[in-house]
Amino acid sequence: MSTTQQAVRPTDPTGGRPVVPSTGVLRPLGLSEIALTGGFWLCRQRTNAQATLAHCQMWMERLGWVANFDRVADATTRPDRPGLVFSDSEIYKLLEAMAWEFGRTGDLRVDAAFRALSERVVRAQDADGYLNTSFGHGGQAPRYCDLAGGHELYCAGHLLQAAVARLRTYGVDELVEAARRSADHVCDTFGAGGIASVCGHPEIELGLVELGRALGEQRYVDQALLFVDRRGHGTLGDHAFGREYYQDDVPVRDADAWRGHAVRALYLSAAAVDVAVERKDQVLLEAIARQWANTVARRTYLTGGMGSHHQDEGFGRDWVLPADRAYCETCAGVGSVMVSWRLFLATGDVRYADLIERTFFNIVATSVREDGRAFFYANTLHQRVPGPAVTDDEVSPRASSSMRAPWFDVSCCPTNLARTMATWHTYAAAIDRTGLSICQYAAATVRTTLQDGREIGLDIQTNYPRSGLVTVHITRPTPGPWTLRLRIPEWAEGAVVQDGGQRTLAHPGFFQLERAFAVGDQITLDLPMAPRFTNPSPHVDAVRGCVAVERGPEVLCLESVDLPAGVSLDEIRIDTSIPPSEHHGRVLVAGRRVEVREDAWPYSSGDEWSADSQQVVDLPLTPYHAWADRGPSRMRVWLPTV
Repeated sequence: MSTTQQAVRPTDPTGGRPVVPSTGVLRPLGLSEIALTGGFWLCRQRTNAQATLAHCQMWMERLGWVANFDRVADATTRPDRPGLVFSDSEIYKLLEAMAWEFGRTGDLRVDAAFRALSERVVRAQDADGYLNTSFGHGGQAPRYCDLAGGHELYCAGHLLQAAVARLRTYGVDELVEAARRSADHVCDTFGAGGIASVCGHPEIELGLVELGRALGEQRYVDQALLFVDRRGHGTLGDHAFGREYYQDDVPVRDADAWRGHAVRALYLSAAAVDVAVERKDQVLLEAIARQWANTVARRTYLTGGMGSHHQDEGFGRDWVLPADRAYCETCAGVGSVMVSWRLFLATGDVRYADLIERTFFNIVATSVREDGRAFFYANTLHQRVPGPAVTDDEVSPRASSSMRAPWFDVSCCPTNLARTMATWHTYAAAIDRTGLSICQYAAATVRTTLQDGREIGLDIQTNYPRSGLVTVHITRPTPGPWTLRLRIPEWAEGAVVQDGGQRTLAHPGFFQLERAFAVGDQITLDLPMAPRFTNPSPHVDAVRGCVAVERGPEVLCLESVDLPAGVSLDEIRIDTSIPPSEHHGRVLVAGRRVEVREDAWPYSSGDEWSADSQQVVDLPLTPYHAWADRGPSRMRVWLPTV
């Protein structure tokens, strides 16, 4: 181990976890209980640590966002503050990512960067606990004068989440104490008898609940409940996109689906699950479960992406899922994982883990460039025109979806990805009183204690998703029987589990093995990874007559760079009578070419544009998360059929 790295990972199983519900069916694993040992996600975790964290800090230093804290501390603020009003939140999310990364590896360089950055943040805190660089100081507007758009409580929520990460990976320090003062200020200012309103962008609720859990401070949980129950009563007034933009049109308990601004809806729902669990509020929990089910059934893209409106970054109505106008903000993908994980821990329902996998592979993994230094803000499913090449020195509009960009005017996505990647493995498994549930497949080691006090240990070996073979080796003796649950994804009909000499067909859901395991026992799961056609619901007008291709958890796409010379993406029709195949590691589909006329009038009474060519062309598909890796291109996920 190098001199810059020291094994200081937390050993307390209540630490090192982003979410620690006090009750629920399952308990997540902490950073000290599970570690990735290879494969798809470890590669991305390492890139996050080695490139993305420093990349984010470099841009925020360069643009003056970090220096905003210095100006507040030094009383040199001016009206021309760099950055948008919520830029503080990006520094907080970066601090959270650093804290989790230090907890994951014990890298003292990360800890030093965390300490230096957090010291500058804490210096800017006012005596009463208020901490914000956009309001309340010389040359600035007064505090809380714009609750609808000012994002003050939103920023505070991210500060609290950064403090939770530090507390659970290190202990109490100056940032944790600053967060405590900030939370006290929020409760004093917005509690009973205070300002009876909410923030236009939910987030403070998440921070309050988790900090309340971490510090044992019920007051913070109660304040989060107050904020949740204030929603839906028109507290913030009208908005050009409707009150649903703020989630202020319908009380949380009464809504049937997510609507309005997607990230706001998902952050609020994640917090509502937290509140419901802590308060044992079954009505509230069932409301979010109902909204999840209806939204997944009618308002979610094949990739797991959420949000079909560019103008308001929001959900469309039922079945409004246009591929070429898909917004699918990366932060909404992160928010979807947050809600689904909390619902999974509360209920144990495998559906939530299935959606998490889909979103991880096709939104979270898609956004980050291979080198960890460029990102998609939005995640389209159809790129009509190759986007311009983006230089690594250019700040891009936030809605760019043609090429990954190094930074955005609204750079919520890079830091959100950074904190998610640092904790990816904590979403991979969970325990209950007598068993372990493996939720996401990756090469890993697990050393944990069941809720009844017995220790278990296992190694997971797999090259998933390149291979569907997952092998679990028992590595620690455990007295008596216990339960091992293997998630069989909803797409994996025909999966087989082998335990010793017994082979069993495993259907989608959790496959459960309950017995006494001995050190050296081996359990093998074989998931069917043959590529498959996927058809859209007839309700989705935008992609009727099209088909998508999936392989395992990955959605695939067709890129223009893979087409034969002289063939346009618009001229391809897929022949679904020929199943997709694999050759030299790539998925192929059979396509026929349509001769597209370039007439002045693009309509016809005949069938001139039918695919009557007898020539079948094998078309190589790319995992959607890798599209645009080879430069600007046109791309389609949903492919027209013959």
